[in-house]
Amino acid sequence: MQHYIHEMGAFFVSRAKTTMDYTVIEHNYNIDLRFGLKSDKTIFLAGYKSSKLYPDPLRLVEYYDDQNDILLTFVSNYHEVSALEIAKLYRNRWQIETLFKWIKQNLTIKKLLGQSENAVNIHIWVAICTYLIVAHVKMK
Repeated sequence: MQHYIHEMGAFFVSRAKTTMDYTVIEHNYNIDLRFGLKSDKTIFLAGYKSSKLYPDPLRLVEYYDDQNDILLTFVSNYHEVSALEIAKLYRNRWQIETLFKWIKQNLTIKKLLGQSENAVNIHIWVAICTYLIVAHVKMK
């Protein structure tokens, strides 16, 4: 699936599995350790199946989150930005996840009425507007 994303010209940032089998082909030592970065590597997947499914080089970024006291490892196909930018992209992803969680919990969208991007946008915006109107009426 992720190689399809790469072939379409998009990028991804994901958490790397601790059991991921890979071969390091290049180390980037030009990282700023003050911001929690531990390493930035270019890798190839070494597992039999995974190397067939994703034959291109990937980027492996290790980042220490001092707020939660955890070492996070990210894998990405995005080689044009800094390692810190990869970590920030992943952090911002959680804001999107939080928005989706809020939508699922607060907006009662059982079934989308259309399949196009425009139809989905309109459906969600109408649901948000309805939620806000009801909240405003309850407040009054």
